Amino acid sequence: MGDRELLDGVSTFINPGERIGLVGPNGAGKSTLLKIIMGIQEKDDGTISLANEETLGYLPQDGVDPDFTLTVLEEVETAFADLFELEMKVKSIQEKLSQVDHESKEYEKLMEQYGVLQTELEASGLYELRSQVEKILMGLGFTEEDFHRNTSEFSGGWLMRIALAKLLLRRPTYLLLDEPTNHLDIESLQWMENFLNSYEGAVVVVSHDKAFLDTITNRTLALRQGKISDYAGNYSFYEKKWAEERELLLNAKKNQEKEIKQTQEFIDRFRYKASKASQVQSRIKQLEKLEEIEIEEEQDNVSFRFPEPGRSGQVVMKLEDLHKSYDENTVFEGIDYEIERGDKIAVVGPNGAGKSTLIRIIAGNESFQKGDRVVGHNVTVNYFAQHQADELDPNRDALETMHDAGSGEKESRLRTILGCFLFQGDDVFKKVKVLSGGEKSRLALAKMLLSPANLLIFDEPTNHLDMSSKNILQQAIQQYEGTCLIVSHDRDFLDPIVNKVLDVQPGYIKTYLGNVSYYLARKKEEEAAAEAAEESVQQQEQETNQLSRKEQRRIEAERRNARNRQTKPIREKIEKVEKEIEELESRKKEIEEAMAQPDFYDDEEKVKKFSLEYDQLKADLTDRYSQWEEYQQRLEVIEEEFSSEQ
Repeated sequence: MGDRELLDGVSTFINPGERIGLVGPNGAGKSTLLKIIMGIQEKDDGTISLANEETLGYLPQDGVDPDFTLTVLEEVETAFADLFELEMKVKSIQEKLSQVDHESKEYEKLMEQYGVLQTELEASGLYELRSQVEKILMGLGFTEEDFHRNTSEFSGGWLMRIALAKLLLRRPTYLLLDEPTNHLDIESLQWMENFLNSYEGAVVVVSHDKAFLDTITNRTLALRQGKISDYAGNYSFYEKKWAEERELLLNAKKNQEKEIKQTQEFIDRFRYKASKASQVQSRIKQLEKLEEIEIEEEQDNVSFRFPEPGRSGQVVMKLEDLHKSYDENTVFEGIDYEIERGDKIAVVGPNGAGKSTLIRIIAGNESFQKGDRVVGHNVTVNYFAQHQADELDPNRDALETMHDAGSGEKESRLRTILGCFLFQGDDVFKKVKVLSGGEKSRLALAKMLLSPANLLIFDEPTNHLDMSSKNILQQAIQQYEGTCLIVSHDRDFLDPIVNKVLDVQPGYIKTYLGNVSYYLARKKEEEAAAEAAEESVQQQEQETNQLSRKEQRRIEAERRNARNRQTKPIREKIEKVEKEIEELESRKKEIEEAMAQPDFYDDEEKVKKFSLEYDQLKADLTDRYSQWEEYQQRLEVIEEEFSSEQ
């Protein structure tokens, strides 16, 4: 690329059926290598060999161009235009056969063509195609209603999913995927992992999602400084091996530098001494021939902290009876949600359920029809969204943009932070108007980090970051003492950070106390329980149908009575605990309102009294919630026992 040698004598092989992660720092040439394999970009030298019967399929990072006159279903089916053309040929021959004399040679010739084409059509799998199309589209998050919507109605992320669906349906021998997870939510990502793990062809994937790579790959090709290295394992295996190799390289480089220094000292000392001339010349040639060990600089030791935020109240944000809709589309209908100081929340759920809408409402950037958004005491909000990149001044360079944030940081510190987000060397002097979409997003994120706030909100902050940059951002958020919400599908990034997961589903929201791995495990359990309950209901219906109505009523009455005898005492305890919780919550709210008053801290005795009562209330609430959970579990056990008997 210009005067830079991006790939230098890269040689490797890919076997059918392999699962390969193509990794390396941003700018190493991963996407370029995929484009060269596809013939999209020219190579300067070398060969690419592919067997005649083998096929390639490629998903770029962006820039797909569907036919906007077609529906989603029609656009996906264009992947099989040749099969539909084959079907038309078969139908055409069928029509001709009905019009030709059965005893003629023409009929005999047509029958021969028909037999060949019909066999080819049956082998193509066209007849099962529609069900496959629908299965893959639904796996990628589309609904049945979406199938018949025009492609022009969908955003860039959804258009990438349509392109991915077409690619997966073609089932090429070699599937080349460049950052396929950027446009998927967690549910679609899990479906994708399952699909690729059972895929018959080879998969080569470029991704900065470590959990995704670890799940689907068993071989890693690493691009560094124009060379490629091969590792017989997934990303975690590669990471461990590379750390070991790097340590050996660092030691070898130290020894080499020591040797160079000693040789140069000898040359400088005896350069003009005739008796040592031959030895000096020998060492000069030795230095000229020496191939210096080069080690790419890494950012593992680079770190930064968010500016120290002012302390907020205990309740940072509260949504009460919130209603939000776009025309006829209802997103939220009467939801309640509370964010407490120190919460680090992952916001997950299917695309289109309202994640981005919810965090925009919390950030104060989105209106709503009904309900209240109550901002806590001394709360300051900082919000990162992809579109913020468009709000940067196009005539300022990256470094000036950071200065504009007004944090007062020294230029060396600003350069360090920019380096964390892949702006190296003279990159800091690039004007915003010449930056790519990914570079603008990274610059907007870096700028945000300079502004002190005690509530940080991120919408997909990792989409344009490499592994090293993600690690730096991850560490900064872990050390951050304020409150944050993060919309992301990157489990490896989120797990060490978050202590709560907010699951945004169509029509409702639900909180899970734990990280994303815990949330996924619980969701799996809940889905299994729901399936078991459905099977139980179906079995019950079958058994019920076999009983007479009179016998059925008698048995049901006995079951109800037995169930009520066992559940009534527990339900009474639950009601009592719920009443106590309500009273405790009410008193807690009264104290919080009092503590939020400007003159509250003027009276030391009052502060002490209320603080002690407030701590006791929280302890009492924790105790009552534990009781409530225990009673609920006992109730569920009894209910399940009666359900299993039905």
